[in-house]
Amino acid sequence: MQRIVSSVIDFLKKYNLQDKTIIVGFSGGYDSMCLLDVLAQIKNMPDFYDMCVIAAHFNHNWRGEESLKEQEVCRIFASAKGFEFYTKTARSNIKKTENDARIARYEFFEEAFEEYDADAVFTAHNYDDNAETVLYRVIKGTGVLGLKGIAEKREIFYRPLLSIRRAEILDYCNEMNLAPNNDSSNSDITYKRNYLRLNVIPAMEKINPNVKDAINTLSEIAKSDNEIIEEYLKPLREKVFKEGGMINPDFYKTLAKPVKMRFLHEFIQNLDLDYDYKKITEIYDFIESNINLRNGSTKSLATARWLYADEKTIEVIPPRREIQEEIKKMLEVEVDGEGEYAFGSNVFVLRKYADKELFIFPESTSKFAYADFSGVKFPLTLRTRRDGDVISPFGMTGTMKLKKYLNSKGVPRHSRDNLMLLCTENEVLWVVGVGLSSKISVKDKPTHVIECM
Repeated sequence: MQRIVSSVIDFLKKYNLQDKTIIVGFSGGYDSMCLLDVLAQIKNMPDFYDMCVIAAHFNHNWRGEESLKEQEVCRIFASAKGFEFYTKTARSNIKKTENDARIARYEFFEEAFEEYDADAVFTAHNYDDNAETVLYRVIKGTGVLGLKGIAEKREIFYRPLLSIRRAEILDYCNEMNLAPNNDSSNSDITYKRNYLRLNVIPAMEKINPNVKDAINTLSEIAKSDNEIIEEYLKPLREKVFKEGGMINPDFYKTLAKPVKMRFLHEFIQNLDLDYDYKKITEIYDFIESNINLRNGSTKSLATARWLYADEKTIEVIPPRREIQEEIKKMLEVEVDGEGEYAFGSNVFVLRKYADKELFIFPESTSKFAYADFSGVKFPLTLRTRRDGDVISPFGMTGTMKLKKYLNSKGVPRHSRDNLMLLCTENEVLWVVGVGLSSKISVKDKPTHVIECM
């Protein structure tokens, strides 16, 4: 019992969390009840008086009355320990799969983290969980990166019990007379991890009684080997990944296949998706077939996740309904003269050109441009695209459909609905970040400067 308390104290000190706000994922099972009880003890120690703990319970809503009873047990226990209780029930249409449940649970933890302006989220993964995770990844074929197992710390998530065996946790709960929830689904071997824990590992223990130690040793070796590999990959990573986690196709093309596969493995792992070697290979093949195309295509990664690839970008995009929600926020804005105009999260600026300014044509894809508005009547409109939009491309006479223009510019289909357009009725004068119409292009000298910030 004392070993667990001492281990958690050392963990808190290691990460300087003695006086911080901590969200604890609290299912009410043995592991999380043990962790919450240990934190209650530590909270009464002099160095930890200022530590704030919130018990966060996510009701998956899969087992009806049983789930409600477990939620109430959690509420009563947290209250008895003097901790605030935060809970949420999953929507009824959530898929009953391990991966979907995990995604929903972690989204809830992140929500709690934001709600309380917390410093960390604790989950109660233990030594046995790590062995099971590594074995599961071996069977799934997730590669050397997967052998690292569960990270002690990943972004806002911390695992203070990772060095504690499940048997120690059970002994602690018995000694402290705790009454954890006994989730009936934990014995359902239709769930892969339950099958591993209840059937596969016991069978392996007949060959090696210390198989969990052996698997965790493999995990430590994999971590060490990955640190060595990281030393060589670090300078490449800065060139492979652009801001926002996108992959830079120009540099990616120069890499050998094993290096590409390694970075794709990391790319998928950072998205927190269920994956295996087959899926990574499929993604590799998809990118290779699109990376030299002006207009690429999309590939489904998981529910509400799509990968887009073309010669300019490799990125994860949201489903169309999320794009549409974002568009709704961008109301049509009238531009009646010089000034600043808010448009969604951007600001459009129209100002007069000063003769003393150095006039240099910017790149056509810039969000800054010199323009000649002498032949244009105000007011103009800032908006997103509509059916029937046309543009007079720079250097051409006459108009063409905006759709054809965007195709010629290689603008990805998924990003077109979010483009900011400066228009006069159905004619587009500026596609921000893409190009100007000949109607406002400068022939002699500019009358105005336009910019999107």
